[in-house]
This record gives sequence, structure tokens and C-alpha cells, in this order.
Amino acid sequence: MKKRFAILLILSWLLMKVGKAQDSLNVISEDTVLLQEDTVVLESVDTVLMKSYASRYNPRKALLYAAVLPGLGQIYNKKYWKLPLVYGGFIGLGYGVNFYQKTYKKHKEKLFWNLENGYELDTEKNPEDDPPYTTGGLRTIVDKARRERDFFTILMGGMYLLQIIDAHVDAHLKEFDLNPNLKVSIQPTVDQDELIGRQNALSVIIKF
Repeated sequence: MKKRFAILLILSWLLMKVGKAQDSLNVISEDTVLLQEDTVVLESVDTVLMKSYASRYNPRKALLYAAVLPGLGQIYNKKYWKLPLVYGGFIGLGYGVNFYQKTYKKHKEKLFWNLENGYELDTEKNPEDDPPYTTGGLRTIVDKARRERDFFTILMGGMYLLQIIDAHVDAHLKEFDLNPNLKVSIQPTVDQDELIGRQNALSVIIKF
């Protein structure tokens, strides 16, 4: 009887140990599965968010839109405050081109009239013109107006290329995220030096 009782105690003790071991294994395996599931979910969510964010601001689309219609790339990037700069620049440059084109055309006609009617010398004037210009003066005005018109035309072309580059670069910068913990502050500082004395200054503090 004593041997049987001892054997039963030993068997019960072994069963308890095995049960605890299984419980601990189950807990570890469940935790592991949960961690793996959490990891998979987080990675998939982050990947989807990054892909969707990048697809919303495609640099190629921004470049194409800006090339088709100036300012459309800025609208695609949701930088609406740049539209007055883009169209204001085009309007100002277009006004300059139009002004010098009219000046060039007007005085060119007068210059041709002088040459066709015998006023070929630079000092000669058309007495019927109001105000009368010399032939040399008309040449100078025509040449200057042509140069200014061409210069403003080149500036307009540069403005067109600039807004395309701006839309393309701005769409690229949309892919970068700023550190939310980044803090920049400006604080006054006082430095006491034995040789120079007291110095007041401003320091820029960056925390991240």
C-alpha cells in the first residue's frame, strides 16, 4: 500500500509539472503568435500608408500637369498660395513683352517711312511727325525696343520652366516626413567673460 501510495504521489507530481509546462508553452506560443500578428498588421498598415501617400503626390504627374498648363502642378501639390506668384509673374512679363512690341512696331513704321521718303541721314527728321524723330533716333528706339522685347520673352520662358521645376521638386519633398519631436526655439543668453565682460546674445536651440 505504501509503495502504491508513493507511486501515486510521484505520478500526480509529474502530471502537475507537465501541466504547468504545457501552460507555459501555450502562453509563450500565444504571445509569440500575437506579437507576430501585431508585427504583420503594423508593417502592412505602414506600407499601405506610405504607398498611398507617395501615389497621391507623383512627381511625374506634377511635372506633366505644370508643363500642360502653368500653375496646374502647384494645384496638384495643393500649394494654392503659389498660384498668384505664377500667374502674377506671367502677367507682368506678358505686359512687358506687349509694351515693347508695340513700341518696336510703331517706331519701325516711322523709320521705314523716313527711309522710303529720302530721310536716310541720321540727322534728318520727318517734319510731319509729331513729335518729330531723327532717323538715327528711330534706329536707336527700334533696336532698344527689340532687345527689351526679346529679353522679356526669354524671362517668360524661364518663368515657365521655373514653375515646372518647382512643381516637380515640391512633389518629391512631399515624400519626406518631419520628425514630430523636432522643436526649434530662440532664447536669449547672457555670457560673463573676465576679459570681455558681459555679453548678451540669442541662441538657437534645436531639440529632436
